[in-house]
Amino acid sequence: MEEVVFVTHNKGKIESAKKQLEEIDFQIFEYELEEPRSDDIKYISKHKVMEAYKLVNKPCISLDCGFWIDELDGFPKAFVNFALETIGIQGILKLMEGKENRDCRFTECLSYYDGKELHQFMGKHEGTLSKEILGKDTNKKWSDLWYIYKPLGYNKTLAEMTDEERATRVKYKSVDSMREFAKWYREEK
Repeated sequence: MEEVVFVTHNKGKIESAKKQLEEIDFQIFEYELEEPRSDDIKYISKHKVMEAYKLVNKPCISLDCGFWIDELDGFPKAFVNFALETIGIQGILKLMEGKENRDCRFTECLSYYDGKELHQFMGKHEGTLSKEILGKDTNKKWSDLWYIYKPLGYNKTLAEMTDEERATRVKYKSVDSMREFAKWYREEK
């Protein structure tokens, strides 16, 4: 199997990849890829993996994520970083004050490009929003949403869970794009 390069600057994504892609020969290239303005994570992920390939000239992957809150018509969608930089998680909680429906989900698209073919793998993780910021800081977090996101079937935010709880939790109705990619890659390559 040829080495795959994961181009990202997100420490949480790097930690996840080390666990979920351990059977694949991959390396990390820390770089902040340009993110086009779009609410389509498949488009964003494709754009980023094409840029990544130009940088490393090897088969590579890129991962883009969005966060959908049902009660807010999906806000912030693919604009997670913009929402966190402007209103932050406090602002998101403010928008949700008095709202009963707290259903939300992370969606993700992992794109693989080898210079010839593009393959995309979708993931989704259902959950609910807490009513306050809960938990401890960790270098394993992908974003500050971990302080307010409770995975489906749990009454704790990801930030409240121990490393072991996060690693062994049952992922109800979840599809993980890294795992989907790893399965495909092992079978195809």
